[in-house]
Amino acid sequence: MAPAVAVGLAALRPDRARAIALQLGAEAGSAEEAAADEALWQLVREAFAIDPGIVNLNNGGVSPAPEGVLASQLRRLTAANRAPAHTLWRVQGPERERVRRQVAEAFGCDAEELALTRNTTEGMVTVQLGLELEPGAEVLTTSQDYHRMIAAFRQRERREGVVMRQVALPPADAGEGAVVRAFDEAITPRTRLILMCHVINLNGRILPVADVVRAARQRGVPVAVDGAHAFANIPFSHADLGCDVYAASLHKWLCAPVGTGLLYVRRELIPRIWPLLGAREELDSDIRKFEEIGTHPEAAVLAIPEALAFHDAIGARRKHARLLHLRNRWARRLAEHPRVRLLTDLRPGAAIGLATFAADGIDPREMVAELWQRHRILVAAIAHPEVRGVRVSPSVYTTVDELDRFCAAVEELLDRAG
Repeated sequence: MAPAVAVGLAALRPDRARAIALQLGAEAGSAEEAAADEALWQLVREAFAIDPGIVNLNNGGVSPAPEGVLASQLRRLTAANRAPAHTLWRVQGPERERVRRQVAEAFGCDAEELALTRNTTEGMVTVQLGLELEPGAEVLTTSQDYHRMIAAFRQRERREGVVMRQVALPPADAGEGAVVRAFDEAITPRTRLILMCHVINLNGRILPVADVVRAARQRGVPVAVDGAHAFANIPFSHADLGCDVYAASLHKWLCAPVGTGLLYVRRELIPRIWPLLGAREELDSDIRKFEEIGTHPEAAVLAIPEALAFHDAIGARRKHARLLHLRNRWARRLAEHPRVRLLTDLRPGAAIGLATFAADGIDPREMVAELWQRHRILVAAIAHPEVRGVRVSPSVYTTVDELDRFCAAVEELLDRAG
């Protein structure tokens, strides 16, 4: 077992750490075989302080952190509180550089190109508002991008006369080439930036980022990628994408503390982007200018290494396979119901382990409320013009029994609704 993995597991209770380490280390089969090993995933579940009275299937919103990660965060928060002016600025502040190097290694970039942020929105909006654009300059995004990113571009439209153009995403069965063509055909001489999702938050659809980046680069257009639902879910590194900007929330699929994220900016692009909050001139070419947010707690950031170690212990490919295994279990069962329509493509490589379904005749918000009030099952309502349904996102601690309970609750609701 790698030293970093051992350190991360050591933050758990010793008996749990040993059991998980031994089982994960002994797992020699394929990722797909491991995905169906319920004994293995029960051990993983034991690393989390789960409320047994709640079936949490909204991990795509924010995920709980393992107990070891929380313990690490609490230790640092307590230490800082004893003498904040000393600990925050002289002790914990410098430790941030160690975390930066570890996150950069996990993403596959130079540490001098990676900022530690509080979430995907902070990272993306930093670039959206910080890139200098003249009136009439065009920015491209899609009709299914995250609403906060759309709002940031809309603000620039109102304030500065920038023009946002939204690409209509072709149907999933049209193929990746259709997505690339849609972006390529939308580029004009006035296009200054493309913003796209790695994974669409509405239904888990994976977009062909690398192909879009190659096409855009031939036209001289940088590409910024919203990776909120891809990092620590899909096995990849920056070299697989080649994008100019990438932002992600680490409190989703990495299971790091709430309020942690990353922002990658290609070194040559850093001087061209203003930070959200003012920074000294000598930081103009320094990635750290994007972290100039004033006094803030460091405890959450300094606990990220424990989350990385836990992720590495599970293994990126095993984790991805498990999430797909869980998705397929509930989605295929509900798809057999005559009133259920899946809004996520289950074909290999088309989507992550997050999926959305619609139930004919039932408003998604009503179903979400009913599942919570009657069964304490937590899912998310999606009310987008192009994707309207119920989003389900299990995590590594989710059991198949919980998914079966969820399916039974939905089927009961459908039967009662007539």
